[in-house]
Amino acid sequence: MTAVQGTAVAIPTADGTADAYLAHPADGSPYPGVLLYQDAYGLRPQLRAMADRLAGAGYTVLVPNVFYRHGRTPIGELPEFIDPAADPSLWERIGPVMASHTPEQTERDADAFLGWLADSPLVAEGPVALTGYCMGARLALRTAATHPERVAAAAGFHGGRLATDAPDSPHLGAGRITAELYFAHADQDQSMPEEQIRRLEEALTAAGVRHRTEVYAGAPHGYTQADTPAYSREADERHWAALLDLLKRTF
Repeated sequence: MTAVQGTAVAIPTADGTADAYLAHPADGSPYPGVLLYQDAYGLRPQLRAMADRLAGAGYTVLVPNVFYRHGRTPIGELPEFIDPAADPSLWERIGPVMASHTPEQTERDADAFLGWLADSPLVAEGPVALTGYCMGARLALRTAATHPERVAAAAGFHGGRLATDAPDSPHLGAGRITAELYFAHADQDQSMPEEQIRRLEEALTAAGVRHRTEVYAGAPHGYTQADTPAYSREADERHWAALLDLLKRTF
């Protein structure tokens, strides 16, 4: 692992300014870019630590606050250890904010985030990779479809509602994807039941997308997030191995 530098940055978008965290190797050289999409709890120390770990492996990592339309992160107070069972008001605040985030906003924001990475002297030339968690897996799948020329690889972990019956379901963009994809589901995740896992797999296969999907046995939704009760060290380390393997093949 190389030494890492992390800084707060501001990204102009079509709808305002998104606060974000940038992590990169401390030598200041350009490295392959990775856009890390948040889970519902947003940009916080846990995601900064994940970005730092990824940067230490030789990448420049951008973690934007996709809820910036509602204010700077955090959106409301977050405890150091996030346990919705102990504080039901968490989802009373976060749920409506997450529900208000539209596919159109995702596409506009991706224009800004990917453009910012392309202009940064800390990012190597060429397409970037995406990784997303929980709702971030949906954002990664949508971004891979709407910006195929800018995305070389995309990964999603414990993503929910990736292949629903809705007319704007993320899996319906599979035909536009040129990136290589990796999705790791949790077998105890009610937001991504077997029916949706199968539908996503069938859509990617039919579209000829290079991909791999796996189900992590015994893993709950949120298994990568060490500041929540859902964390699973075994599943998290499996996630890191799969993600870094995808990035090595991509770059």
